Amino acid sequence: MPAHGVKKLAHEDILSYEEILRDVRALAALGIRKVRLTGGEPLVRRDIVTLVRGLKEIPGIETVAVTTNGVLLGTMLDDLVAAGLDAVNLSLDTLDGGKFFSITRRPLFGSVMESLERLAAERRITVKLNCVPIADVNDDEIPALAAIARDHAVSVRFIELMPIGCARTAGYRGVPMDEVRARLRSAFGALLPVGDGAHGARAVPTGPAAYVRPAGFTGSIGFIDAMEHKFCSTCNRVRLTAEGFLKLCLYSSAGLDTRALLRGGASDERLAATVRNAVWQKPEEHYFENDTASRDRRAMYQVGG
Repeated sequence: MPAHGVKKLAHEDILSYEEILRDVRALAALGIRKVRLTGGEPLVRRDIVTLVRGLKEIPGIETVAVTTNGVLLGTMLDDLVAAGLDAVNLSLDTLDGGKFFSITRRPLFGSVMESLERLAAERRITVKLNCVPIADVNDDEIPALAAIARDHAVSVRFIELMPIGCARTAGYRGVPMDEVRARLRSAFGALLPVGDGAHGARAVPTGPAAYVRPAGFTGSIGFIDAMEHKFCSTCNRVRLTAEGFLKLCLYSSAGLDTRALLRGGASDERLAATVRNAVWQKPEEHYFENDTASRDRRAMYQVGG
């Protein structure tokens, strides 16, 4: 997170739960089957359990997942699961309290470790851990983080650093995924590929990650390397920001202002048709390696990374 903090949005500028559900109903009618609540931190949104329940009640929506920093998860997990939550991704870049404070600027490492302990024993939902390896920050912990999947039925995913927000402005250097794989092979031996349903408690669609399982591992290790090995040709995702902007590509500023439609009196039919037409404009691929005019200038926490 940036040292100066983040600019908060006015309450009237963000979508209400009713507006979010209406957007998702339109998307579900067009074939969307999975919804992930991310951020920022989704669990700070009041009554988030109500939103999870509402999403699960939409015809066509098969799974609802949350990506969280884990700070508030411990006290909310049972209610979220009871509302129908299918999966949790815990963002965890370090197992060191000092590094945690440096990265997050919050002294909340203990709360996250408590959430990790609960998730490690969880059998009702699919559990994944997301780690972004950064050179000279947490790259020395790659084997230790991966080892969580050795002892528990979770997926530890290493995600390539993308040049968005402070990752670009602060000059951080990501660790190439081929180097991450090499370090893991050195620590654990051969990285044996596994199928989509073989890395969690339930068969939730896995997205862009490629999974492996070293010998003796209970869970699995995943790799998401959008920079080194573009997977744009198979991308089937769109993002809906808190303000209601339907974002078609993480890199691009292209998209649709659904808030204007929702608050302008658009019918459900017009909303669905406009969303359909927008998705046809989804960029063919990202260009993170180039600073082009079409690049979105917002930070990752603003666009639902």
